[in-house]
Amino acid sequence: MNDKLKIKLSIADRVYPLTIQPSQEEGLRKAAKKIEAMIKQFEQNYAVRDKQDVLAMCALQCAAQTEQKNIDNSSDLTEAEDKLRSLNDLLQNHLSA
Repeated sequence: MNDKLKIKLSIADRVYPLTIQPSQEEGLRKAAKKIEAMIKQFEQNYAVRDKQDVLAMCALQCAAQTEQKNIDNSSDLTEAEDKLRSLNDLLQNHLSA
């Protein structure tokens, strides 16, 4: 049984037919909507004549957001590890006293 779903997404005035798993549909539609909103924002704020330039700017913004989240998560993890080490040291000192 074929449980694939055929959908069409419109991005930058082009339609992209996709065959996907049903579980992917919501995420893909939200992503396409987010890209369309970014395109509109870039076109309103900058004198951009070429859709390729706008799409490149959208790709850069999305990639930068992803990388920043990775950096932030790494920083949070390092901070949590430091706190756990400090707590472990306190416990070790307390138990050995």
